[in-house]
Amino acid sequence: MTTDYLAIRQSLAADPHRPRYHFLAPSNWLNDPNGLIHWQGTHHLFYQHNPLAAVWGKIHWGHAASADLVHWRDLPIALTPGPEDYDADGCWSGCAVDDGGTPTLIYTGWRDKAETVCVATGSPDLTVWEKDPRNPVIAGPPEGLKTTGFRDPYVWREHDEWRMVIGSGFLGQGGAALLYRSPDLRAWEYLGPLFVSDTSAYEDMWECPCLFPLGDQHVLVVSLCGGHGVLYFVGEYTGERFIPARQGVVDGGAQFFAPQVWRDAAGRHLMIGWLWEGRSEAQQRAAGWAGVMSLPRVLSLTDDGALAETFAPELATLRGEHQRIVGLDIAPGLVAKLPVTGSHLEFLAEFAGGEAAAYGLQVRGAADGSEATRIGYDAAAQELFIDARHAEAPARRHRRPFALAEGEPLRLHVFIDGSVIEVCANARSCLSARVYPRADSVGVGAFAQGGPARMPTLDVWEVAGVWD
Repeated sequence: MTTDYLAIRQSLAADPHRPRYHFLAPSNWLNDPNGLIHWQGTHHLFYQHNPLAAVWGKIHWGHAASADLVHWRDLPIALTPGPEDYDADGCWSGCAVDDGGTPTLIYTGWRDKAETVCVATGSPDLTVWEKDPRNPVIAGPPEGLKTTGFRDPYVWREHDEWRMVIGSGFLGQGGAALLYRSPDLRAWEYLGPLFVSDTSAYEDMWECPCLFPLGDQHVLVVSLCGGHGVLYFVGEYTGERFIPARQGVVDGGAQFFAPQVWRDAAGRHLMIGWLWEGRSEAQQRAAGWAGVMSLPRVLSLTDDGALAETFAPELATLRGEHQRIVGLDIAPGLVAKLPVTGSHLEFLAEFAGGEAAAYGLQVRGAADGSEATRIGYDAAAQELFIDARHAEAPARRHRRPFALAEGEPLRLHVFIDGSVIEVCANARSCLSARVYPRADSVGVGAFAQGGPARMPTLDVWEVAGVWD
């Protein structure tokens, strides 16, 4: 029987908190992006999915495809737990590769808390998948290692063999990425730890590792177990070890996690992450859905070797009605209300901070001033922030370090989509948040604190939905 995914989506479309142009499952639960791959001209996104409820449960692999990174079509569920013992309790995170023309998934099987590495191969259109009879191809971590976990394989081709990193850690020492190699994706040899944190301040378990070349360096991205953030390290990969020279935060938002990186036909390195909910389990069940994917981001390195992120330019195809505001002076302590309203918008704003201690945009504002979310820059702390403390729960102030050079204006690229806010500052640093304001809180303004600021230009677009 064919599932009518569009009808399911339309049945939930009236929810004012449900995004219209971010990817999310047709209904129920979604978490980590998996198996991102550009296959024969099409982007494929697999994802952790509980098709039975809007809460975490027995995890399947959902599946969708896109020709343009913007409009997605739902495909049948790719992986279902069991009936084999090794993944009876869930098909956990992993990746996808092209094995000489055969689409292949490498994923984490889970049974009674035992984590294994498993393989499945697909049909040419990636809609039918068969688990390998030799599963699990790795039955667990190497003997003698006291690991804190063993999951989320990420695989790439290196010369004439396959390489893989596994998320792990060593108790009391820190998170770790374990390195393997294989001639055929089935027989794997452990080469040792690729990189181990030298402090448990970075958690003692790393999830969803990604290692990839960027410019003349390599980048290792890891998610801190427990949802405590996503880090990147830039450095040298020797083939046996990774030697970091620089590190930073991928996204300072408290609800951004488990990103995966893949490469398209143009050679771009793209990233999508999971934006989890800030609502209670009861609210998720009542809504009938939970979990959203971030917008696709294009990765590069700055001149000083930091990881830079920008939104994929393909998103501009969703732009609708446009407004432009020029030369707005913002008095300190006030909100300059703008002739713009909406909950599904894109902004390009430039600010000259002047004497202001903090300045930026205010969105999702109530007419009576009772709630609003602020997106801006704290000049003293040198931080980019999304302040949702005056919005309906979760009342948080998301922030990340961000320094402007002397005389450099603040340029904000902002997407508002129901309960999702994503920001990119000066084409290099991203920050995201989930907010759940009242449906009628749609006002937009500009603010300054501690001194005046100026907004030379603001461009705003209505953004079309991708499931209409």
